[in-house]
Formats: sequence, structure tokens, C-alpha cells
Amino acid sequence: MTRITRRAFAASTAAVATSAVLGLRPSHAQAAYPSRPIQLICPWGAGGGTDATARIVGGLLEKEFGQPVNVINRTGGSGVVGHAAIAAAVPDGYTIGIITVEISMMHWAGLTELTPKNYTPLALMNEDPPGIHVKADGPYKTVKDLADAIKAAPPGKFKCSGTGQGGIWHLALVGWMQAMGLPANQVAWVPSNGAAPAVQDLAAGGLDFCTCSVPEARAMIDAGKVRSLAIMAPQRAALFKDVPTLTEAMGVNYSTGAWRGFAGPKGLPQPIAEKLTATMKSVYDSAAYKDFMASRGFGTVWNDAAGYAAFMDEADKAMGVAMKAANLAKT
Repeated sequence: MTRITRRAFAASTAAVATSAVLGLRPSHAQAAYPSRPIQLICPWGAGGGTDATARIVGGLLEKEFGQPVNVINRTGGSGVVGHAAIAAAVPDGYTIGIITVEISMMHWAGLTELTPKNYTPLALMNEDPPGIHVKADGPYKTVKDLADAIKAAPPGKFKCSGTGQGGIWHLALVGWMQAMGLPANQVAWVPSNGAAPAVQDLAAGGLDFCTCSVPEARAMIDAGKVRSLAIMAPQRAALFKDVPTLTEAMGVNYSTGAWRGFAGPKGLPQPIAEKLTATMKSVYDSAAYKDFMASRGFGTVWNDAAGYAAFMDEADKAMGVAMKAANLAKT
């Protein structure tokens, strides 16, 4: 039997007392991260591309961590509500979120004071160009048909949607109008809480066209209710080879895109942030992630935490310039 001396007992008692005073726990009681479910906030509605990306990453993180990863849709305020919820979360690694291109735009539009600096970047995992979509049984068979009708109409007659006011798909529309020599407000923008409700509204006849990624409109395209006329990209998408670029379809050389990455609130402890980034890299490299994204036509791109931070800084500057040129900036 091991004998405990008075001196050893006293030293042990003092160490425990010191730990209690400092608010520390014995090392054997410290559970490895994550030891409980993680909440993954999505600022956009269910059914859209951001939601789909959040859910595939959340599902694969769940397998990697052995803990539930629950995707929570926090919509509203043109993306402000969800992005604010991520920024305001306790920085303990148990609330993270999917951050979209709108974080580099919303503050320019005066919708929020949030910027990329309000987060702990973890990883960039997706980037997609917008498409131009119309009702399948509508009068426009080509993007040139639609463009000619827009040019001939008074400002505001045509209605378009795809995201919130001042969002990336709104700016994509403005860029297309400017590329054709038309005013930024030639087409009226109808704000929505994401691409999915906008495309549904289009199919129901409430809009003239939508600007959002082709994958986001795919369900309605496959159902025969919506048709894609063109994409705003340098080349055609691999999964949608029958959809021409604007340059091919009407000689307009204009392209842009949306991106999605993951982040936690500012102040996330470095060991937790590093573990999340490393695990997300495993998810990104997995066949399950690549196959899921490819099957839906979603673009894949990887940037680690440092690369993502630099990427967001550049995006923030570029969007500020673009939005000021389009008279969408209020700051």
C-alpha cells in the first residue's frame, strides 16, 4: 500500500486550494474541445446555397468531432441578424457561423457596423458566380431578349431579387446594368432573405428575373419552373455547360461572385480556432464534401485562417469601391 505522508498531503491540499482560488480545475477534469454540441449559425434561409454549404460542413464536422453540430438559420435584416448573432456569441468555440460576402458589404450600405474585423476567421471554403434566371414559361428565351426588354422599359418597371438590399446578388445586377450602360436603378430590387425564397417568388410570377448562383436556382430549374439564361463569370460552370457566359451570350464582359467561409466571434482562443481550422481542412479535403459541392455545381476554394482574413480585407475594400460607384454606399 502506498503511504501518503503529512508533507505530501499538505502540498496536495495547498495545490488544490490554489487552483480553486485561481478558478482552475484539475487537468483530468478539463474535457477536450469539443465536449458538447456546437451551434453553427447560418444568416440566410433554408434551401439556399449558404444553408446547403453550412449543412454539409456541419454534418462532416459532426463526424470528425463526435459531437452534434446543429445548423441554426438566423435570417432577417438582409443578413445582419445572423451575422450579428455570430459576432455576439460567447467566444468558446461552441457557437460558430458561416460568413458570407455580405459581411464585406453591409456596413458600406449603412445596415450595420459589423465588418470582417468582428470575427475570428477559420476557413474559406466556397465561391460562386451569379446567374440570370427567368420563369421557364416566360417571354425571354435568351439573356439578350431580357436585356433588350430592360433597355426599352422605363426605370423600375422590371423587378429582380436574389438576396437583401445591397447584397452580392443585388450588386451583381447593378454591375450588369452598368456594363450595359444603364443606370444602377434601371431594375427595381426586391429584397429577400436569400436566394431560395426569391427563386420561389420568380416561379410564382412575382418577379421578372433573379440574379443568384445557378446551384441556388437548381431545384426550380430541375422542376421546369425556372430557366437560367447566362452566368456572370469568365467561363461556363462545369455542371451547367449549357448556360453561356454574358460575354458569349451578348458580348458584355462582366463577372463577379459570392463567397462563403466559416468564422467564430472575435477573441476565440487560439487552440480552439486552430483545431476548428484543421478539422475544416479535413472536411474540405474529404470526398464527401467535394462530391456534394460538385453535384450541386458549387465552387470550392480553400483559404486557412490567415488567408481568409487577408481575403476578407481585400473583399471589403473592393466592395466599398464598387458600392460607392453604384451609389449604394452610405458610409
